[in-house]
Amino acid sequence: MARSLLVRLLAVSALIVLCSIAATAWLAARTTSGAIRQEQGQALAEDSRIYQDVLKYAATHPDWRDVPALVQALGRSSGRRIVLATSSGGTIADSAPRPGPLPKQPSVVVDPLSVDTGLGVSTSADRIDPDAVGPYSLAPDEREFLAQAGARVLSCVRKIGGSGSLVTEPNGRTRVETSDPYTLPYCAKAFVPAPTAAPVPFGLEAPTKTEQLALDKLTGLVNECLGRAGRPPVRMLLGFTWAWKEIRPSGPDPAVDSCIAASRREQLTPYVAPAASLYLMSAGDDQPSGFTLSAENKVRLAAVAGAVLVIAVAVTVLAGIRLIRPLRALTGAAQRMEAGETGARVEVKGRDEIARLATAFNDMSAARERLEATRRGMVSDIAHELRTPLSNIRGWIEAVQDGVAQPDEELLALLHEQAVHLQHIVDDLQDLALADAGELRVHPEPLDANTLLTQVAAAHVPRAEAAGVALSVSPLADPDLTADPVRLRQALDNLVSNAVRHTPAGGTVSVRGKRAGQDVVFEVADTGTGIGEEDLPHVFDRFWRADRSRARQSGGSGLGLAIVRKLAEAHGGTVTAASVPGQGSTFTLRLPG
Repeated sequence: MARSLLVRLLAVSALIVLCSIAATAWLAARTTSGAIRQEQGQALAEDSRIYQDVLKYAATHPDWRDVPALVQALGRSSGRRIVLATSSGGTIADSAPRPGPLPKQPSVVVDPLSVDTGLGVSTSADRIDPDAVGPYSLAPDEREFLAQAGARVLSCVRKIGGSGSLVTEPNGRTRVETSDPYTLPYCAKAFVPAPTAAPVPFGLEAPTKTEQLALDKLTGLVNECLGRAGRPPVRMLLGFTWAWKEIRPSGPDPAVDSCIAASRREQLTPYVAPAASLYLMSAGDDQPSGFTLSAENKVRLAAVAGAVLVIAVAVTVLAGIRLIRPLRALTGAAQRMEAGETGARVEVKGRDEIARLATAFNDMSAARERLEATRRGMVSDIAHELRTPLSNIRGWIEAVQDGVAQPDEELLALLHEQAVHLQHIVDDLQDLALADAGELRVHPEPLDANTLLTQVAAAHVPRAEAAGVALSVSPLADPDLTADPVRLRQALDNLVSNAVRHTPAGGTVSVRGKRAGQDVVFEVADTGTGIGEEDLPHVFDRFWRADRSRARQSGGSGLGLAIVRKLAEAHGGTVTAASVPGQGSTFTLRLPG
């Protein structure tokens, strides 16, 4: 296998080197000839900036009346002679003070309705310049309206945790770009202006009056074209898409697309400058002479290429021999890992690419080993957490079946308590599974933080009083907050429940809210037993408890704080813990305001 791999590596390397040398020789000849052709003014690809500037002028002006100033400026900045001429040969503009003869062929034809795609200019599939907007150019009030609407939608996107930016299209339309597929539709739908009060009748994504008039005219032109082909009429939409009887097409239709392209050119023709020939030449009227490689130069180039090929093959052989050994070691380790050895490792030598690959493999193996250990621990913890309530339920049911216990109200209440606890564990595990899968969604909305704190306190007062713990709430001066009320209350409930559970009789639990810059901070402080310094980094780990015996007298599933951390992260916030053993603990939940 190793010998086969080495032979294959050498063969591929030799082929690559051979192709590289051949391509290098070909490119050298092409580059030399191309440089000469550039001096002769017969190519425009090396100076696409001039073409783009002239093309943009043509797309935004109905004629060439004011183009001489642009040609003069481009000639001065590039140091070249630039001539723009009509298709019949008449000069429109010339950057040279004393015009001279022109080459037989122009460098490129400037036509905004048929852009040359080989010159690095971005355009649509129909090759119409995006700057050629013609009758689709928005009126000032429409531009202002869409800009304000876009700013509002963008503010909404950012307020609920998304990111984005405003983009202004060539016709003046403002739109919002964001990578979040959920926030933009929500915010755009929330902004629907009154039909009679705005230039856009049905919202930010609808065409303006100006665009609708242009689209109606385009629809007529397209349907005339389709009628000649015996096709049913369509209706044009924004972005030059179309619908047939309010049904959008499931895929491209060549006949419809052809009619749309032809109709767009017909509609835009009065608004753009006519096609013209663009000539690029060296400064002055001198025409550079042609250039051809001589036979001697070709032989010399072939000899150099052959020498480089021999050297490259020799180096490739040596490199292949050197590479095959660590690759074999990596292959063996990967096979051992596939067979079940989670801790497979390879020896790392040197600092080259193979060494870095070996290091990455060792890191991956170590991570897999840790993941396997975590998985085993997780399964053990889940089994432990579910075993106790299930054993209690099973024991009491068997006792009733054996006649040892009677199914009275006290027994039913006990079984119900165990079932509720079991359901609580399952719900916590489901929340954590959603968070791990990235599917734990929050639905932020404006809310009153003080009302939420009051509800949380009211829910825990009976349990606190039964435990002899004093529960107090300090409201916020500015309670306005945007968050998911259900998920935020779930997080605060977990923190308060945890504090009451670990505070002895006679202690206090304080729930405080305050502002910290642009953030809203909730603090849950208790005078309980506290957490040791060595345990503090693990309080938000799943199934972690300070009591190593994992006794259940204090209640809890060991998942509450882990869920709090996931809920804080889903809101774009954080949760931290500080504690002094014997004095109490403080948990701080910080959310963006």
